[in-house]
Amino acid sequence: MKKLIVFLLKLAALLAVLAAAAFAVVAYWDKITEFFCWVKEKVTGKKGCVFCSSEFDDFAD
Repeated sequence: MKKLIVFLLKLAALLAVLAAAAFAVVAYWDKITEFFCWVKEKVTGKKGCVFCSSEFDDFAD
């Protein structure tokens, strides 16, 4: 019985960690994409990144 309880507690802890990681990715998605855009600019030396463009750029006249 003790092994079952320990297993369930470990499973609950694992699920809590996975949920927290998923929440952090969703909450900070814009900052994550900005970071990867910055890294791409530093590595390639090119400006302009698909992730960094505004969603309204398509409608600019």
